Amino acid sequence: MTERVDFYARQAANRRWTWTLVLTFLVLAALVGLAADLFVFGSYRPGAGGFPIVSALAVAVASLQSVNAYFYGDRSILRALKAKPLNPMGDREERELFNIVTEMSIASGLTPPKVYVIDDPAPNAFATGRDPEHASIGVTRGLLEVLDREQTQGVIAHEMAHIKNYDIRTMTLVAALFGVVVLLADWSLRSLRYGGRVAGARRAGKRGGGGGAAGILLLLTILLMIVAPLLSRLVAMAVSRQREYLADAGGTEFTRNPLGLARALEEIASHHSPLKRATRGTAHLFIHDPLERKLDNREGFWADLFSTHPPIEKRVQRLRQMAYVG
Repeated sequence: MTERVDFYARQAANRRWTWTLVLTFLVLAALVGLAADLFVFGSYRPGAGGFPIVSALAVAVASLQSVNAYFYGDRSILRALKAKPLNPMGDREERELFNIVTEMSIASGLTPPKVYVIDDPAPNAFATGRDPEHASIGVTRGLLEVLDREQTQGVIAHEMAHIKNYDIRTMTLVAALFGVVVLLADWSLRSLRYGGRVAGARRAGKRGGGGGAAGILLLLTILLMIVAPLLSRLVAMAVSRQREYLADAGGTEFTRNPLGLARALEEIASHHSPLKRATRGTAHLFIHDPLERKLDNREGFWADLFSTHPPIEKRVQRLRQMAYVG
């Protein structure tokens, strides 16, 4: 007997999360833009008028990127990872993968997703897209070579659970929008360092008798530019860890075989080579951290804040408990 997953409740929760994420990233982009308006270009000062040009541009860019991420984020991720479409008539591993995806599509009641292969020896897999009708699953060549059929079936079932839960929409948006905030903050800091108008802002503050307040505001502005990428990363991490547990449980509903996925996770974790083309912005998409960071194998406050995945040992333990209940 396996832990039950309410897919409809998860779908509703993920729709809410999607809107929350988009609004959060738009607010962060606006704040970084306002910081640039205040102390880089001097185009806006509270009480002194002017139009916050950079703020408006930052929100516009973030909004356009949100729309682009919704419709085309999966293509960007697949292109960045150099994923190639699966050839059902190719070698034995690819034919077997095609059959497994077909079986799990039937078991889950979903439209068969597009399937891609990444030419990398590190065993791993991910799912992306905006909904089950526009979903893609990617697996590495290493995964096809080191896992047996039962293990591969567990991995694909896990990714199908992400698709059915609409996790893919939320995680694809996170991958795209995280990059926007990082780029905006980096650009603002470089502008402030090499061509900003800090001195002008200080003089303006002194003329108004508020030099000390202007200095404090400048310090807070610089702090925001530095902290914004960290905040956006914390948001990204917050949506990742618990989803892996839920997808593990959801996948076992399709296979009725928790031990298949448990053995797959153990095998994947035993290979310590990072996936070459993975980045911090896409790491949360994969079934196991592709960057092989030690923090993902730990528990506690800092691990909960900064790691993309729960510890493999905890996931395997839960799966084995499912296998021996009832």
